[in-house]
Amino acid sequence: MNVLFSVGKSYYPIHQTFVRQIEELGVDVKVLMYDEAKHKENIIRSIRDADVYITAVSLADREIIDAAPQLKYIIKTGTGVDNIDVDYATEKGILVSNAPGQNANAVAELAIGLMIGLSRKIPQLDRRTKDGEWIHSTGFECRGKTMGIIGFGTIGQNIAKYARAFDMNMIAYGSHRDDEAANKLGVRFVDWDHLLLDSDYIVVSTSLKKSTYHMIDEEAFHKMKNTAFLINISRGAVIDTQALADALKHEEIRGAALDVFETEPPEKNPPHLDNLITTPHIGGTTLESVNRIAALTVENIRRFMNHQPLKYVINQKELEQAHKQ
Repeated sequence: MNVLFSVGKSYYPIHQTFVRQIEELGVDVKVLMYDEAKHKENIIRSIRDADVYITAVSLADREIIDAAPQLKYIIKTGTGVDNIDVDYATEKGILVSNAPGQNANAVAELAIGLMIGLSRKIPQLDRRTKDGEWIHSTGFECRGKTMGIIGFGTIGQNIAKYARAFDMNMIAYGSHRDDEAANKLGVRFVDWDHLLLDSDYIVVSTSLKKSTYHMIDEEAFHKMKNTAFLINISRGAVIDTQALADALKHEEIRGAALDVFETEPPEKNPPHLDNLITTPHIGGTTLESVNRIAALTVENIRRFMNHQPLKYVINQKELEQAHKQ
């Protein structure tokens, strides 16, 4: 069996061990590093004899799928599958699995870190102190404030769990309503306008799809408090980048922290604004989380080889229905 592994930057520190574990299953592994896989023609050239394609952020679109006549299984080493044409894979009878929840703790911890960083201007004051400036800065406490969580899946629930330590009032909005988890965590589901109008901190933890593309736009910023902080640890395109830049420049909101961008890396450098914190999509990247995902990936390949049920197949029902017809 042949595997093409497009190695995302998160997996650089462990990729050799990762590959060796797959090879120990008796599999031939071809590796494309992130910089190579940025060029689509390299994926097309390398995937021709692949039975399994492992990808973090590299494309698995129609053209790439068509270039792989033997392809039977696509493994996403993460949660969001917006880089994969799942519908076309399903049409071709190709299994697609992801790794939900494996990096949720890491992403949630970063969200809380960014919340504190915004509240106390930690990155900005660090730079200025190192430059020899000694600036008194009055920050804000998180305790007692209202946190609005957009998207209440595994990551959103982890964020709520940690935010409880700050005695925050927590509200949530999203298509996924887990009332049992919300009740346990003290979270109330509200409508869209309610979340925008009432939140002191808005954390975006929803997936990217047609209904969430640019859902935070100019109109949404007009509805937010001018003292609100916005944190995005999901997908960059959930926020209209230009509308955010305008809102920050005109102080329609107090500040923002972005771990994700519409294009990664951004085509233009993020603006040098004192009320903006940026990180290069590190949310899910901890040594612990990448090792968990690597173990799940190896286990799923082993199961696939032995015709055993796979974990976290996202198009299982659709494939079964197609098989019945």
